[in-house]
Amino acid sequence: MKKTLFISALLLTSFMAMAQNAVITFKETEHDFGKIREDGGRVSYVFEFTNDGAKALALKNVRASCGCTTPDWSREPIAPGQTGHITVTYNPNGRPGRFSKTITVTSDAEPATVKLSIKGEVIPKQAKPVNKYSFKIGELSVKTKQANFMPIMKGNTQTVQIEYANLTTEDMTVSVYSTNACVTAQATLETLKPNESGMINILFDTKATNVWGEQKYPVYVVVNGKKEQTDEYKIEVNADVKEDFTKLTAEDLQVSPIIVIDKELNLGTLKAGQRVKKSITLKNAGIQPLIIRRVNSKHSNDVRASVGKLTVKSGKTTDLKIDVINTIEQKGAYLRQIELITNDPKNPIVVVSVVWTVE
Repeated sequence: MKKTLFISALLLTSFMAMAQNAVITFKETEHDFGKIREDGGRVSYVFEFTNDGAKALALKNVRASCGCTTPDWSREPIAPGQTGHITVTYNPNGRPGRFSKTITVTSDAEPATVKLSIKGEVIPKQAKPVNKYSFKIGELSVKTKQANFMPIMKGNTQTVQIEYANLTTEDMTVSVYSTNACVTAQATLETLKPNESGMINILFDTKATNVWGEQKYPVYVVVNGKKEQTDEYKIEVNADVKEDFTKLTAEDLQVSPIIVIDKELNLGTLKAGQRVKKSITLKNAGIQPLIIRRVNSKHSNDVRASVGKLTVKSGKTTDLKIDVINTIEQKGAYLRQIELITNDPKNPIVVVSVVWTVE
């Protein structure tokens, strides 16, 4: 009996001590936002509390468990019997899925620390449709204006497709044509209703060209009958025609042609406007005839090149003739390159550098 009276007295003393201090009492300590949209903006909830004690109540700090949750609270002391608030704001942007966050409230009241919590589920925002047609040909929208082919072995064909669409509100007609025999083009859908799409099929036939190596050709698109050979209506075709050496046997390689040539020609010091003609000896050190497929100057405005003979027999030579017109006035060192494409299986492409200095 004495023990029971002691405990009751202790509880009464504690209650009276608390009543003499500030006492913080929350109306609720948890809030469920339910389902919210990721792109719907920030959401907030106000947690209300009352000072049920005998002294003024001051909040010392309100701290959220992560940066996505922002608290705001009453800064002034709350008198006994009065109410205060803590507004908790959650930012759902970039945070799809369920969430649960805590807010720790510390004050000079009893209890000194209170945990608040918010939870909910963020519904992911729908991705905005990406405009995959980045280019225009007249009123026609196309994915690209470049038809880039993989390297094509001589004797083969290859096809590239380019998607197009009518993104206008009116019907549209589309046709395509090529000005080169090695390139053919066709539109799969020549009459397009609004929002309809089709394909431009571009075929490169290596058998219809005598050019080896890298080459460019135009394909022109006719939109609503407008036929113009301008950059606006042009698709650029880029191809690289190569020789297929994969089927050569070991015996074939032993008797194959071998190109031997100096890979640099130094012209020394030149004056602006000076013209220089030089030759480099080219030899076939192999057994089979060496065929020069192409001589391609990378800077044809000031360096031109040609060979004396396109076919060089075993042990024989020819000249790579180089004609340089130095149109550069600015002082410094300069380099130009000439590309030789041959039937040498080990060196099908040889680059010769022409260097000089402008004084």
